[in-house]
Amino acid sequence: MANIIELKNINKIYGTVVKTQVLHDVSLNIETGSFNAIIGQSGSGKSTLLNILGTLDQPTSGEILINGIPTSKMKVPQLAALRNETLGFIFQFHYLLPEFTALENVLMPVRIKGEKVTPEVLKKAHDLMDLVGLSKVKNNLATQMSGGQQQRTAIARSLMNDPKIILADEPTGNLDSDTTEQVYELMRKINKTFNTTFLIITHDRKVAEKTDRIIEIKDGRIVLDVVKN
Repeated sequence: MANIIELKNINKIYGTVVKTQVLHDVSLNIETGSFNAIIGQSGSGKSTLLNILGTLDQPTSGEILINGIPTSKMKVPQLAALRNETLGFIFQFHYLLPEFTALENVLMPVRIKGEKVTPEVLKKAHDLMDLVGLSKVKNNLATQMSGGQQQRTAIARSLMNDPKIILADEPTGNLDSDTTEQVYELMRKINKTFNTTFLIITHDRKVAEKTDRIIEIKDGRIVLDVVKN
């Protein structure tokens, strides 16, 4: 299967006078449609790696290719378009806008692109709310939903522009065990239904063990890379 993401010899150094190297010569290929976990202790470099994968941060050296295209050659507007159209983000904190309903939050990526909310777009948003099991609360304000409902809204929002890749940073970190299981099953369903590539940063070994591949980062280096059959 083709690689949708390729990292080649990625290094990341913060600071100019006092330099701190967070990533050391990291090379990694991610296959299209795969379901991957990135694990590691706090300070291991996994969040930095995810930010670089999502083009939210730039490496000090090395190359990132997404769909075979080097991101280093992209200008700021091209990177913004890549993030909005190819990448979907799910964070530990859902970052919903509290003054908007769940449905309006799901529609936000379309508005960010400057596109009109046509009947077709609205139907798609409703379909996504149905997919994540939120049909009954789609008109609730974000503040009028449970933590699990807010996180599922964030997942629906991440799918609005049909991303090929979902980057999830501790997506179940604030949820209880039952809700964690529901969110995991939802992500797996999306992976299988749409062939969406997932990279999930997690401290939860139970979540990591259910993925198809576990990549462990320690002190800025990949120390474990296990693909399950």
